Amino acid sequence: MSAKYDVAAYIWPAYTGKEPRAHMFWPEKYGEWQTVKKAQPKFAGHLWPRKPLWGYLDEADPSVMENQIEAAFSHGVNVFIYDWYWYDRRPFLEQCLNEGYLKARNNEKVKFYLMWANHDAMNLWDYRLSDDNDTIIWEGKVNQEEFIRLSDRLIRKYFSLPNYYAIDSRPVFQIYDIATFINGLGGLSETKEALLDFRRRAKLAGLPGLWLMATIWGDHTLNLSGVDNSDKSLVSEAVTALGFDGITHYQYVHFANIDQDYAKVLPEVITEWERVHKAFDIPYFPHVSLGWDNNPRHKSLRPGIMTNCLPSEIKKAFDKAKAFVDSHPGQAPLVTVNSWNEWTEASYLQPDDIYGYGYLEAVRDVFGKYLQ
Repeated sequence: MSAKYDVAAYIWPAYTGKEPRAHMFWPEKYGEWQTVKKAQPKFAGHLWPRKPLWGYLDEADPSVMENQIEAAFSHGVNVFIYDWYWYDRRPFLEQCLNEGYLKARNNEKVKFYLMWANHDAMNLWDYRLSDDNDTIIWEGKVNQEEFIRLSDRLIRKYFSLPNYYAIDSRPVFQIYDIATFINGLGGLSETKEALLDFRRRAKLAGLPGLWLMATIWGDHTLNLSGVDNSDKSLVSEAVTALGFDGITHYQYVHFANIDQDYAKVLPEVITEWERVHKAFDIPYFPHVSLGWDNNPRHKSLRPGIMTNCLPSEIKKAFDKAKAFVDSHPGQAPLVTVNSWNEWTEASYLQPDDIYGYGYLEAVRDVFGKYLQ
């Protein structure tokens, strides 16, 4: 059995007013807390509004993050995965990382790594316009020249930091949307060469290499041509061809029927873990989501709501994830969690006025005693 587990929670870095480009979505200038505060129930028994027990805090404030780091670590969460964005040739929503977490005096307790959330930015974040989510504001795809620019910045700015999470001494970098990545770079062969070049540049910068993580969305096909639909492949074939080192999920909604009780979703999740483990020749790291309901972002009712996401059920999911890790001792003891703070998707570890600290206590009950 592993002596230590890495429980890594995704962070949605939108709970601050310090990103000027975000004011178009949240004009009250305190980030997506604006949407959380105004959320209302859409039917009898709908579990909104929800209120954070810690308050509507600026997560780009280092003193705020010092308290959150203590809470995370003391309950068994020892890695943060920051959603990281690059739109219109520059970063977006980096303040929570750069000004909050990285300036927190205790950030060595909880390591971090980056997941490039390379999806298009549309109207989803703007409650006034989100029911019409077809308008692309910024594209998530980048060409080869732009990928070199952004990845050189990552190597220079983040990967060598002492608290950057690594597997086999190599800094971990996760990519959210493989299809968009391939499409921007022009096809599978071009993407493979871009990733090889990324690894070479990391070594030239003095790093021992990179540990590249792919986010998968279930069993489906990808467009590999970068142009049209003439060249398709299973996601497992594409991820293998691109030379990724490991895989995980981001959210149950990407592969399971989430329009039911959590207790009924979990068996589907366990089945998916095993399917992925068999379909790939690289390590799969089990993923736990805490729920799903993105209705706060919309005026009209959005179907697809996970119900009865009780802390007791979440604990069962963490127990299963721990058992999966224990049964694969040859790989890093990593579990990914959605998420630390995805309030507008109803999938967060932070304490609220419904379950209190119940979700964090579920992590602690399973993993807390293994903290080092």
